[in-house]
Amino acid sequence: MRKALRWLLALTVLIGTVSTAGAATAVEPEATGTRATTDIKDQLLAIPGMSLIEEKPYTGYRFFVLNYTQPIDHRHPSKGTFQQRITVLHKDVGRPTVFYTGGYNVSTTPSRREPTQIVDGNQVSMEYRFFTPSRPDPADWSKLDIWQAASDQHRIFKALKSIYTKKWISTGGSKGGMTATYYERFYPRDMDGVVAYVAPNDVVNDEDSAYDHFFTQVGTKECRDRLNAVQREALVRREPLEKKYEAYAAENGYTFHTIGSLDRAYEAVVLDYVWGFWQYSLLSDCATIPADAKTATDDAIWNSVDTISGFSFYTDQGLEPYTPYYYQAGTQLGAPTIHFPYIEKKYIRYGYQPPRNFVPRDIPMKFQPYAMRDVDSWVRHDARHMLFVYGQNDPWGAERFRVDKGAKDSYVFTAPGLNHGANVAGLVADQKALATARILEWAGVPASSTAQAKPLAKFDKKLDVRDVEREPALRP
Repeated sequence: MRKALRWLLALTVLIGTVSTAGAATAVEPEATGTRATTDIKDQLLAIPGMSLIEEKPYTGYRFFVLNYTQPIDHRHPSKGTFQQRITVLHKDVGRPTVFYTGGYNVSTTPSRREPTQIVDGNQVSMEYRFFTPSRPDPADWSKLDIWQAASDQHRIFKALKSIYTKKWISTGGSKGGMTATYYERFYPRDMDGVVAYVAPNDVVNDEDSAYDHFFTQVGTKECRDRLNAVQREALVRREPLEKKYEAYAAENGYTFHTIGSLDRAYEAVVLDYVWGFWQYSLLSDCATIPADAKTATDDAIWNSVDTISGFSFYTDQGLEPYTPYYYQAGTQLGAPTIHFPYIEKKYIRYGYQPPRNFVPRDIPMKFQPYAMRDVDSWVRHDARHMLFVYGQNDPWGAERFRVDKGAKDSYVFTAPGLNHGANVAGLVADQKALATARILEWAGVPASSTAQAKPLAKFDKKLDVRDVEREPALRP
């Protein structure tokens, strides 16, 4: 959430491990019956409102990029429609299906999420509404909320369930993990299980002390001190580094109308620095941080901040793709505020800026404090077949989902030492075995025992390598 867009392609995290289960990854014979004699593409395109954008080849699968016609307003379907992109990674109608969303744009490159590898199944991926090109025109932003998005998923599931009749599991990482959780809250009878990765849960938007506490404990003191010093120094040297920023913006044609000024953008990037490091890096990466910020050159400070936070992000060009996210952060999801006790107040002019500052002013916003409280209460008391996975060193895990006694067969696990790319494969051995076993059970392909639970599909270095879930900064 704190990075230049180029990071979307730069960092990858391996999901899953090479399985010894030995299940073949080639397409299995389709189930017998009348429907099985029809090509899967024809079955998909026979769904009312479904159209083909393209089919891409991948060994052992069929991969389709599709458009699906959705109501702009699920409460009033007659008030217009829009085209929502989805993809289908088809293996076999006799296998379980994983329903994935990252909560942002959908990738049109074949990929397989960790639960898909574990169950050796099909995967349906959905682009979140209002992320282009899945945006109504004209855009009525009041129709961008968690219930409308959950209803998008519900309609897609109902449309595809007649083809993929076996068990379904929903999943997503970060905002996608939040999305999977909200979908379960509003449509708890659709999915047979939920695997939500690194999903923030900002229940009370104005109470964020958990984040401040996190930053006093994460990693080692030596690493924290290095990061804090570089962040402070970037503000101490504001004048010369902003001149560099001005030249950088002019060279690349960047503008600052949405956030208001280059000065505001500069501080926003710098204040993202420490958070961004822990979100996307490991403790071992601290060796790349300047050891003595006070004696480091201006270029060394600039390069360190740019590498982690990305000076292009708070430009108009960097913010525009994330307008739907910031709109949701400022209307329902909430956003964290953190403090910087190691930086003198005279160096901080704006502090963590609210999502309102990152959304064009012609889009109205009003915060709904009850939305996250409702979801949190439901998860605590009514969750069923839900697994939440967090990274020990990921700031977003400071405010997380929890399950209480009322929840059934639901779990919250933390992967030691991992960041925003935490997954089941990174859990300690007993939790990894239990999580894998529960996913298989929910998908209807149970292992003979928890101890023997392993991914059913072999690791594929192309399908199973993914970007860390990257999002813009969540700020109050």
